[in-house]
Amino acid sequence: MNQAFRDPRYRAALVVWGVAVTTYLLAVFHRSSLAVAGLAASERFDISAAQLATFTMLQLLVYAAMQIPVGLLVDRFGPRAVMLTGTIVLALAQAGFAVADTYPMAIVARVFVGLGDAMTFVCVLRLINSWFSPRRIPIITQITGPIGQIGAIAAAAPMTWALGTIGWTSAYLVAASTSVVAAVAVLVLVRDEPARRSVRGVELSWTNIRTSLAASWAHPGTRLGFWCHFTTQFSSTCLGLLWGFPFFVRGEHTSEAFANVLLTIMVVAVVVAGPLLGWFVGAYQWHRSSLVLAIVWAIMAAWSLVLFWPGSAPSWLLILLVVVVGVGGPASMIGFDLGRTSNPIERLASATGIINQGGFTASLILVVAIGVILDLASPASGTYTPEAFTLAMSFQYVLWGIGLIQIWRYRHKARNFLRADYPEQWKRWSGRDWD
Repeated sequence: MNQAFRDPRYRAALVVWGVAVTTYLLAVFHRSSLAVAGLAASERFDISAAQLATFTMLQLLVYAAMQIPVGLLVDRFGPRAVMLTGTIVLALAQAGFAVADTYPMAIVARVFVGLGDAMTFVCVLRLINSWFSPRRIPIITQITGPIGQIGAIAAAAPMTWALGTIGWTSAYLVAASTSVVAAVAVLVLVRDEPARRSVRGVELSWTNIRTSLAASWAHPGTRLGFWCHFTTQFSSTCLGLLWGFPFFVRGEHTSEAFANVLLTIMVVAVVVAGPLLGWFVGAYQWHRSSLVLAIVWAIMAAWSLVLFWPGSAPSWLLILLVVVVGVGGPASMIGFDLGRTSNPIERLASATGIINQGGFTASLILVVAIGVILDLASPASGTYTPEAFTLAMSFQYVLWGIGLIQIWRYRHKARNFLRADYPEQWKRWSGRDWD
C-alpha cells in the first residue's frame, strides 16, 4: 500500500476520485433531503400522501429516464463535463425548492433535482474505470456507493435539526450552497483521464446510439446486472428517500428521534457492507449473482418478520431490518461490476446507465404504490394506520418476485454465454480449470 501511494498517478487518481465521490455524496444528500421533511412538506403544501409521493416519484422518474441519455452523453463528452453540469443543476434546483411556496413550484424543483442527480453517478464510475487498474476497480466501486450514501446521513438528523431550527427556506438554501463548492472542485481538480483533462467520444447520431445500446443490452451480463440492481436496491431507497420516517413513526409507533436513528443505522450498514462486498466481488467473480440472491432472500425474511409481527415490532427487530435492508444498497453495485465485465470501456457508461435504471425504476414503482395504497387504506388523509402501512409495504413482494425470476434466468444465460465465447475466463472464474 505504501508503494502504491508513492506512485504519482495513483495519488492523482485518489484526488480525482475523492472529488467525484464527494460530489456524488452531495447528490445523494440532495436526493434524500426530503426523507425527513415528508411531514413538514405535507403541512407546507397541504398535500395528501399520494401528492407527497409525487415529489419522489417524479424525482426518481427523471433520474431513471435520464440514465441512458446521461450514459450516452458521458461516452460522447466525458464524465467531467457532464458531472459539472449536473452539480450546477442540483444547486439551482435545491435553491428553487427552498423558496417554493406552492405545490407546482416545488414539483418543478424536485424534477430538476432528479435531473442533476442523474448526471453524477455514471460519471463517477467512468472516472474509476479510467483512473484505476482492473484489480482495484471492484473494491473502489464498492467503496464509492457506501461513501455516497453518507449523504443520506446528512439528510437525516442534520436536516431534521435545520428544518426545526432555521426553517424550510434557510435549510434548503444552505443545502444548495454545498453543490456550488462541489462544482468549483470538479472544474479545477477533475480530469477525464490521466493524460487528458477532457475526452470526447464518437459523435452522437441515431445510428451510433442504436448500435451502442443494442450491443450493451444484447449481452446477458448487462441484463443480469440490470435485474440484480432492480431487485436489491428499491427497499433501502424507498425507506431512505421518503417512506422510512413515516413508516417507523406512524406504522411502528417509534419516536421521531428513534426513527432518525434507524435511518442513520441503515446508512452505516451501507458504509460497512460496501468494502466487504467489494472484496467478495473481486475474489469470487463467478458467485456475484449468488451473493445477490442470498441478500435478497435475507431482506425478504427481515421484512416478513417486521410486517407480520403481532403489534409493533420490537426495537431490536427494526434495527435488524434496517441493517439487512441497508446491505441491499451496496449489493446493487454488483450489477455495475457485471456490466463492467460484459462491455468494452467505449460503451461502459451506456451499459451503466441501462443497469442503473433497474433499481430506480423499481424504487419509483414502489414509492408510488405505497402512497396510493396508504391513501386507499387510511380513513382520512394523513391518518395512516399500522395496518395501512403493513398493506402498503407488502407490495415489495411483487417486485422481489419479478426480480428473482429474472436474475435466475439471466445468470444462466450469462454463464452459458461466457462458457461458449470465453472458455478460459469461464474456467478461471468458475474454478473449473480441471475440465
